[in-house]
This record gives sequence, C-alpha cells and structure tokens, in this order.
Amino acid sequence: MTGADTPPSFRLSYVPGVTPGKWVRIWHERLPDVPLDLAGVSAAEAPAMLRSGGADAGLVRLPMDRTGLSAIPLYTETTVVVVPKDHLVAAVEEVSVEDLADEVVLHPLDDTLEWERLPGRPARERPATTMDAVELVAAGVGVLMVPQSLARLHHRKDLTYRPVTDAPESRVALSWLEDETTDLVEHFIGIVRGRTVNSTRGRSAPAARSKAPSKQQKPLSKGAGRGGTQKSGAGKPAKGGAQRGKPRRRS
Repeated sequence: MTGADTPPSFRLSYVPGVTPGKWVRIWHERLPDVPLDLAGVSAAEAPAMLRSGGADAGLVRLPMDRTGLSAIPLYTETTVVVVPKDHLVAAVEEVSVEDLADEVVLHPLDDTLEWERLPGRPARERPATTMDAVELVAAGVGVLMVPQSLARLHHRKDLTYRPVTDAPESRVALSWLEDETTDLVEHFIGIVRGRTVNSTRGRSAPAARSKAPSKQQKPLSKGAGRGGTQKSGAGKPAKGGAQRGKPRRRS
C-alpha cells in the first residue's frame, strides 16, 4: 500500500536511561490503530536522527544542539557518582564535587553532563562509552559521575552510587523538527504532558483516535502518563546504614 492507503505510524527514538513505557502504553490505549515504533539511539546521535527524519519525535538529553528542533523539558535527573561498594563514598548518603577532588574521575566521550570545569583528577585516557567507564570503575581505575538512570542501566553487583549535591544535572526532553509538528506529534505531546483523552488543547486527534468516554463510562486514571518537571528523587540510598558526612581522603 502507498500514499493515502498507507496507515499512519509514529516513530519515537529514545536515549539510554530513558524509559518511555508508560507513555507508549497510553498511546496504544488512545490510538490502537496507529503503530508506535521505538528506536534506541545514543545521546550524541539523537539530534541528527531527528533532523534526518529517522524519527518523528525523540526523548533526548539536554543540553544538546537544538538547531532546527523544538524541545519540551520533561524532568531533571539527579547526578550520582558510581563507586566500588568498598569505597569510602559508599559509607555516606551524599557527597559534593569537592569531596571527590582527590579521586580519578572518568570522563567518557559520550558524557551527557555539561561541566564548566572537570572534577577530580583526570584519567590518562577518556573511555569511549559510559559502559566502558563503568568497567573501569569496577577495576578500581577511578569513579564516574552520570545521571542516575544511567547508573541504574549499567548496574553491577560490585558497584554502588551516591548523589552528588552540586554536580551539573541532565534534563530529559521531548524533541522534534520545528517544521514537522504533525497531529501525531501534538498527540504525543499531550500524552507526556498528562492531558486527558478528552482534552481540547492542541490539534484535533487523528481519525484513529479512540472515542472519549461518556459521562456514564469510567474515565482514564488522572495520574497516568504524567511527565513531571521536578527533580527525580528515586534511587537515593536507604537511610538505614549509611551516615551523612564527608568521606575521608584516601592515603
């Protein structure tokens, strides 16, 4: 089938650490006849994929080159430091950048944080990827600062992480081509912003959109799919064993 006979579809790209599942589920509930295709892409390659038409919209990390792209920030992630479980940092609840001044801090080429000045002592070489840097942390070469979701993505049993109170933070945003704000893009914007199925904001929904529930029908859960703008607080260490304070310097 070609042209008007081809059913619509929506292509959504997403960067490592971002989990679009809750929004995808709402899409399938509201537009069951419009397929949503997911495509994983690195943070560095995400803008180029959108500009080339490889995706209709993408869940990206800010800061990035936004030339020709629109972007709606969704939430901000806590930055954490990844360390071996027997490291002194593991004994406290949180640290500052200054606390890590004597540490070798790995700075992978795909780093998503924007540093005015790199923290700690530099490693001899920059790892190619965050995954490579995690392997070096496990080998005792240094420590690594990343958004919390990447620390979870590359979790290892021999490593842990702690929040860094004054490190730069990574924002996750929905992005798309400025000149390609289609009805389907508008519909996905409504989903990530938490609009209800019968919201009048934005463009009209595509023909395949599900009918809004009548007054006699049970409405969708009001909490479904809300993408907040507050800082993520998940993943902080339990307060049971760790004590707040500055770790002692290594000898």
